[in-house]
Amino acid sequence: MVKFLKSGKVVICLQGRMAGKKGVIVKTFDDGTDGRRYGHAIVAGIARAPLKVKKGMSEKKVEKRSRVKPFLKLVNFNHLMPTRYSVDSDFKPLGITPEMCTGDGPKRTEARKGIKKMFQERYASGKHKWFFSKLRF
Repeated sequence: MVKFLKSGKVVICLQGRMAGKKGVIVKTFDDGTDGRRYGHAIVAGIARAPLKVKKGMSEKKVEKRSRVKPFLKLVNFNHLMPTRYSVDSDFKPLGITPEMCTGDGPKRTEARKGIKKMFQERYASGKHKWFFSKLRF
């Protein structure tokens, strides 16, 4: 079978608290791991998309409305819907591991901050506009 769920692929989460949110696959585990014996992936996505900005808004308001709130999750392949889009971002420098995705701790917080910085830069540069828009359905 062809493996189309690869790193950088844009997906939509179908189950859980982040259902209906867009994300990017950071790393895949096709055969599973010891703790999770099914195919799953680390997904970094957008929990809250930036809001619309108009010309008459103040600089402070524009900056506040342009913020991106990220999430980081381990998600079963069955709960992901792949899209035709892919993002050419490199998550390797962040060093995201499955341990960072489970539980609350300083490593998870640091990983989320790195993802937020990366997403903010992408949004500010104007790349991948579809990825940063709210999903309407």
